[in-house]
Amino acid sequence: MSRRARGKGLPLNADINVVSLIDVMMLLMVIFMITAPMMQGGVDIALPVAEARPLEARSSLVVSIDHTGQIYVDEDKFTYAEFRATFKALASQRGRNGIYLRADRGVPYGTVVQVLAVMRGAGVGDVGLVAQPEDITK
Repeated sequence: MSRRARGKGLPLNADINVVSLIDVMMLLMVIFMITAPMMQGGVDIALPVAEARPLEARSSLVVSIDHTGQIYVDEDKFTYAEFRATFKALASQRGRNGIYLRADRGVPYGTVVQVLAVMRGAGVGDVGLVAQPEDITK
């Protein structure tokens, strides 16, 4: 005899079981929390040590020169000729909140001066030079 044939029977349960959805969501959140710091890219540079105060975190244009003399704007790689040809347009589009120059401590001074000259030639008057703060506990 079926349930309906017996008379009243049990009412249907229309609730959705969300326990498995919560489990999957929590697993994805843990995976994201673990992998997010690894996904932050950037150019690997050994900054010179100087008496410097930390910079505020804000979106700005960052020009980097690595130990081989390769130039990066944010994470985009440029030759010196490409950088010279395109920097003015990049600065006008993305450099509204400031421009910072990061150079590896092994980069020749002449290379840094050339990059700064291109920046000044593009009309950028205020360039922040990024350095690693000194460890005053030594």
